[in-house]
Amino acid sequence: MSATFDINERPDYDDLIQAIADYTLNYQVKSKEAWNTARNCLMDTLGCGLLALRFPECTKHLGPLVEGTVVPHGARVPGTSFRLDPVKAAWDIGCIIRWLDYNDTWLAAEWGHPSDNLGGILAVADHVSQKRVADGKPPLIMKEVLEAMIMAHEIQGVLALENSFNRVGLDHVVLVKVASTAVTAKLMGANREQLLSAISHAWVDGQSLRTYRHAPNAGSRKSWAAGDATSRAVRLADIAMRGEMGIPSALTAPQWGFYDVLFSKTNKDQKLKPEDKRQFSLPQEFGSYVMENILFKISFPAEFHAQTAAEAAVTLHPQVKDRLDEIDRIVLTTHESAIRIISKQGKLANPADRDHCLQYMAAVPLIFGSLTAEHYENSFHEANPIIDRIRERMEVVEDERYSREYLEEDKRSIANAIQVFFKDGSSTDKVAVEYPIGHRRRRKEGVPLLEGKFYTNLATRFPGQRCERIDQLCRNQKALEATPVHEFASLFVI
Repeated sequence: MSATFDINERPDYDDLIQAIADYTLNYQVKSKEAWNTARNCLMDTLGCGLLALRFPECTKHLGPLVEGTVVPHGARVPGTSFRLDPVKAAWDIGCIIRWLDYNDTWLAAEWGHPSDNLGGILAVADHVSQKRVADGKPPLIMKEVLEAMIMAHEIQGVLALENSFNRVGLDHVVLVKVASTAVTAKLMGANREQLLSAISHAWVDGQSLRTYRHAPNAGSRKSWAAGDATSRAVRLADIAMRGEMGIPSALTAPQWGFYDVLFSKTNKDQKLKPEDKRQFSLPQEFGSYVMENILFKISFPAEFHAQTAAEAAVTLHPQVKDRLDEIDRIVLTTHESAIRIISKQGKLANPADRDHCLQYMAAVPLIFGSLTAEHYENSFHEANPIIDRIRERMEVVEDERYSREYLEEDKRSIANAIQVFFKDGSSTDKVAVEYPIGHRRRRKEGVPLLEGKFYTNLATRFPGQRCERIDQLCRNQKALEATPVHEFASLFVI
């Protein structure tokens, strides 16, 4: 006889929800490398946002929903004059950070950009710091922003290690929403119960599909999706802070929970067989591993799986620039994830389509010796039909070692290799680059270039004296950590 009722016994919060909450509330960051890398990450992330302000397709999204809105203690959007409520400020900051695909990256079973969380972190911290001062209390300081960044990186990155959301069609910004919800709730002063509630709401909130990242629908939504996610996180944290009850088994509830609805194989009647059920795997506890190992995009504003391909192409440029019409074929050797996410043939419809095309991101530096954000624009593409002719001559092949070492904990390579064959039977050497300059293995080489990138990006928005002041503060770990958040944010106001 079938049951005609549900057992209505409210469970404890799912173990993962509790683990995220307890980590966020209680973990003490002791890694000097994590603190220092978080400072570099802050610099790089803000610089990427400032650079994006040069592009009208980005800036059209910014500002209050209702023109003329005045927000007491409003959060500042770097590089602009906007002072917004924390929810919209998080959206705007997240949008500019992500627009050019130039901020940091984490690659594992799932991909993502943990610095996307800075949208919510900075918006909330700036607002809370101002409000505290107005109430006669001590402000938040930038060390708390760096701590929130380390924790958001860790939550997003550890969840991504062995859990592939893309294989079930979900966008990685689900992890931005979860991580940002946890750390922004803490910045708002959440207790454990409020934090548990906030995190549970992030999981049941409904999640974005990856449709806008892949052929034939790749488009500019992928450039604001993370801003949308971190903004939604701030809203959910605020809802929880108002005393809203949580959803304890948000992940594990049979039929209605995240695992059964969005993460497992289903059939038409939604009845799951045991072998079809899928839950998260957490191979390690939360700490500071992700920030210590984060990947920076230093040389190229390009999807990270193509960073080493672009570097190899720049190396080959002198050998091929005068022989472009003599090229017979180009063999681009890569790893499985690059093939799955960015290998494309056919017409590329817009800049967002181009900066997620492996062949395009290799062809441009082969031809021109560099790859910049302007190289994705419609006007540049239309003026240079040679790019598509070179793309047509590319053969993409997988190297199983590259695919294997991409996932190995002690390597985490992102390898690509390029070899050009000419019609007369000659060829270039095969140029392979296994670790991009933003990799932890190349930190000593990469950090000075990252600092240079930051200053260059500052100079796109501010006069020399302001650039010097910001740059000097950001290079000084102790001084930066002690700076009140609202004072730091004011340095970036136009």
